[in-house]
Amino acid sequence: MLKKRYNYLMKDNKTSDITKMKLAYAMRNCMEKASVEEITVREICAEGGFSRQTFYRCFSDKYDLINWYFDRILNESFKQMGKGTTIRESLVLKFQYILQEQLFFQAGFASDEQNNLKEHDFERIFAFYKNLIFEKSGEYPSKSMQDVLEMYCQSSVYMTVKWIMTKKRRTPDELADLMMEAMPETLVRIFAKLDILG
Repeated sequence: MLKKRYNYLMKDNKTSDITKMKLAYAMRNCMEKASVEEITVREICAEGGFSRQTFYRCFSDKYDLINWYFDRILNESFKQMGKGTTIRESLVLKFQYILQEQLFFQAGFASDEQNNLKEHDFERIFAFYKNLIFEKSGEYPSKSMQDVLEMYCQSSVYMTVKWIMTKKRRTPDELADLMMEAMPETLVRIFAKLDILG
């Protein structure tokens, strides 16, 4: 399953992306043995068969690597939105991707270090929703709407982290439904008006 996923993510990518993906999988292998905080760049390089120089040509640190890989997964989910799918369907896809790589995300979300995955997830999701509203309506959300959107995105990240850290968890569909139920009414109205709610 992981090899198939690796091949899919690597399709039509340049050599530097292939190196980055190999480093991400080396990081994933290291996470099976230690926490993110305990893993060193030297260990990642040894696991992937790369020099430290190659690592630092690709990433500034191990958290940069984690965020790059997370972006790859988020981008796959967000691409679906651009194909005419709904917010709910995009959430389901995102949670399916996270579940397939649960070890990676459990380790990544466990870290509270600077430049951590939780902050990165929030920044990406918040920017995505703002840009989506702009693309569909021609206007960015108002300041008060951005505040509501920020609160929703923060709670969405919190619930995603809680979900992936729990052994007995909801299915991706159930979590997406919960996220839809928790969406503030003002956001529901906007997304319904833009015909992307789901």
